[in-house]
Amino acid sequence: MSDAEQRGPVVEPDGPVSGEQRAVRTRGYVRLLLLAAAIGMPVSLVAFGFLALLHAIEHAVWEVLPDAVGLDGVPWWWALPWLTLGGVLVGVAIRSLPGHGGHVPIDGLGLEPVPASYVPGILLASLGGLPLGAVLGPEAPLLALGSAFALIFVRPVARLDDPTARALITAAGASAALAAIFGSPLVAAVFVLEAAGLAGPKLARVVLPCLLASGIGSLVFTGMGAWTGLSIPSLAMPDLDAPVRLDLADVLWAVPLAVVIAFGIRQVHRWGHWTKARATVRPFQAAVGAAVVVGLGAGAYALLTGRSPEEVTLSGQGLLGPLAADPAAWSAGALVALLAFKAIGYGVSLGALRGGGIFPAVLLGAAAGVLASGLPGLGPVPAMAIGMGAATAAVLPFPVSSAVLVVLLLGPHSAAMAPVVLVAVVVAFVSEQIIAKQPTRAA
Repeated sequence: MSDAEQRGPVVEPDGPVSGEQRAVRTRGYVRLLLLAAAIGMPVSLVAFGFLALLHAIEHAVWEVLPDAVGLDGVPWWWALPWLTLGGVLVGVAIRSLPGHGGHVPIDGLGLEPVPASYVPGILLASLGGLPLGAVLGPEAPLLALGSAFALIFVRPVARLDDPTARALITAAGASAALAAIFGSPLVAAVFVLEAAGLAGPKLARVVLPCLLASGIGSLVFTGMGAWTGLSIPSLAMPDLDAPVRLDLADVLWAVPLAVVIAFGIRQVHRWGHWTKARATVRPFQAAVGAAVVVGLGAGAYALLTGRSPEEVTLSGQGLLGPLAADPAAWSAGALVALLAFKAIGYGVSLGALRGGGIFPAVLLGAAAGVLASGLPGLGPVPAMAIGMGAATAAVLPFPVSSAVLVVLLLGPHSAAMAPVVLVAVVVAFVSEQIIAKQPTRAA
């Protein structure tokens, strides 16, 4: 028997101390915490500058230039030349620069350390593609830049020979960068926790029943209060708004709507995998071709609906607010066209261009929810909440992050809509996993 076994567990005045507690109390770990705190500010400044530059380019291309050349709004053909240019720039980054412009979006998000030599390629691919119309979001390049600059900023003051220390600093940098785009440090921290693999399948098996049970429990709790008139106190902020209340029909529609949306997102992903297989052989041609497909789809959408082609291009982040503010302004035909052309552009962008896949999925889910809000008894706000929750869970293998992100996006309606979001997240996550296994079993 070893000396440690003979001594037994370490006991302090407060009681037994676990190995994790002892690790946290070590001088080396405290030093890592100080380094993480130190890099938070410069990494956030990098993230802010990157997002500001993206916004400036996007604003110039889609708002300033059409007015400057005397056009009345954005014409139907406007997206095609800009996307062609964007495809060329992304193709050059993929073919000619270290790191191939960053990770392929269809492969998901990771938190591997990113060498400094990859930064030029990541910047060219993201700044050349995203603001010019690629149907992707900025979260993937932000993750990569946060990781790369965290290691760059730490290098002059500390050597990180330990792989665990490098991984921790990488995760801290990514979290600091993501907080800028998600608008909440809580979402960024939970996202990084799941993306880093700290959750894993075992925790997912535990979390999914908890999410579902807490969502149903919240519905019962709220329903009992409404039915009986009794007020049971719970941990909550005082009412700041008059949020929309859920009806029974909203809850019943959550399950089939989440299944349909998960199936739709899976088809888009299959289109992305097909595109990636072609892009692996000819990356430059695939990048240009994917950008042209997005541009043609945007033009067709504008001609069919009379709306701006910009609604089909870009990440969808800017369209989410107007869609939520006035869903009645969208006809069923316009919503169907948006879903069709945005999904096609999203699929080819996932396989051949560079960026993140979360924001377009959220927009597609919201649009699907607004379209479904015509179903009997389904209100527009619950429908959007269900759609966004289902789409996010279908595109992300991180159910907790999906739920937290969508709930926070709902703003004043977050508390009231949280139950159907949790139900939609669980149903979509499980449905997507089942659908994803179907081709394997058939083979």
